[in-house]
Amino acid sequence: MYSRKGRILHMVNLSDGEWKIMNRLWESEGSTITELTAALQEETGWDKHIIITMLNRMEKKEAIAHRKDGRAKVFYPIVPQGEVSMQETRGFLQKVYRGSLGMMVNAMVEDQALSKDEIQELYDILEQAKRRK
Repeated sequence: MYSRKGRILHMVNLSDGEWKIMNRLWESEGSTITELTAALQEETGWDKHIIITMLNRMEKKEAIAHRKDGRAKVFYPIVPQGEVSMQETRGFLQKVYRGSLGMMVNAMVEDQALSKDEIQELYDILEQAKRRK
C-alpha cells in the first residue's frame, strides 16, 4: 500500500485494546510499562502483565519500539498516528459501507446522528476540498 506522498506504508492492524495503548503513546511520545498501567488501569482494569503482552504483540506488528532508560523500557510509536488512523478509516469504510463514503453519511443522516454543528462542519470540509480541486 502507498501513501498519498508515494511512499510505502506498513499495514498495522490494531485491536481495540492496542488502540488504547497507541493513543497513550502518541500523546506522551513514549511511556514505561508502569506509566501505561497507571494511565489505563481505571479505564480498562488491566494489570502490568496484560500491558506487557500487548506491548510485545505491538512490537511484533512493528507499531512500536522501545529504548532502555536505566532499568526501564520506554515504549514509543514508530508509525504515524495520521497514517494508521487513515488505514483504519479506509478499512472500516470498505468493510461496513463497501467503500462508499456517501452510504456512510446517508446512514448517519437517516439515523439523525448528526447535529447541526456537525453538518456545518462537514459542509465546511467539503467546501475546502472543492476549492483545493
